[in-house]
Amino acid sequence: MRAPEFWTTDQGLSRILEPFGRIYGAVTTARASRENAPRAPVPVISIGGVTVGGAGKTPITISLAKRLLERGIRPAVVLRGYGGSLRGPVRVDPSIHTSREVGDEALLHAAICPTWVARKRIDGARASAADGASVVLLDDGHQHPGIHKDFRIVVLDGACPFGNGFIFPAGPLRENPADALTRADAVIFMGQDLHGVSGRLPASLKQFRADLTPDRRALSLQGRAVVAFAGIGNPQKFFDMLQAIGARVMAKHPFEDHEPFGPSDIQPILDEAFAINAIPVTTAKDAVRLSDDQRQQVDVVDVDVLWDNDSDIDRLLDATLGHRR
Repeated sequence: MRAPEFWTTDQGLSRILEPFGRIYGAVTTARASRENAPRAPVPVISIGGVTVGGAGKTPITISLAKRLLERGIRPAVVLRGYGGSLRGPVRVDPSIHTSREVGDEALLHAAICPTWVARKRIDGARASAADGASVVLLDDGHQHPGIHKDFRIVVLDGACPFGNGFIFPAGPLRENPADALTRADAVIFMGQDLHGVSGRLPASLKQFRADLTPDRRALSLQGRAVVAFAGIGNPQKFFDMLQAIGARVMAKHPFEDHEPFGPSDIQPILDEAFAINAIPVTTAKDAVRLSDDQRQQVDVVDVDVLWDNDSDIDRLLDATLGHRR
């Protein structure tokens, strides 16, 4: 979904909707706090958030999967497959499945490691374990009540960790942040912690920091004219990143997160770019929703996760895999 403008411009409307947000948050927390959730046959590491939209959960999940693979460990990603029609559990095959079937994030994960779409995450975890996985990474799993998590990570946007401070639909929060963080074992700040949240967290909560950086291919856009489009949690972050690497952003086209692209959506953008001798660019997450023909005409900018301290992350993974609850 695209964040409503009033989340950032009209606090009055947010206050009107606040009672509904309190109910939504209370229900979310009650569901997520259920005890005795079924255990998977292998350890489960949950990567989640406190807001709807793009805090950086998917890039963090991909980065953790890569680190596990480098250490000779067989991870699998399990996720709902938001935007897809398949209920699962089904192992994602990028050569067969489309984003309309499994969602865009599942296709990104499947390019890295075995990935399972499952509305019931425990079924996906069991299927992945039977398929040979030794650990499950649960993308966007913090509020999901149907599976036990051996380690729970919450990803926060350092620049805007809690949005406008209101719970959906009055704002982007999924629940009261204090409730969400009470269930967490670690917090990862994406970017600088501009609001001093780190100093207000319990000492028992492990803290990490990371940045999203454009991959090396993006550097070829330096000094080039581009027309950018993105349908991610926060499209403006993508546009800002292009400007930061020195691209000349001639036009910006934001779409809703996970929005299916039709020919009438993308062709005018391509025409606009080519008419001014600019390069159409989008994110890797958006690229998997394009047709093959459209993808060949667009430059794709992917991101890498740059950790403040890689060794701390590796020790966290080792401890989690070695000591199940």
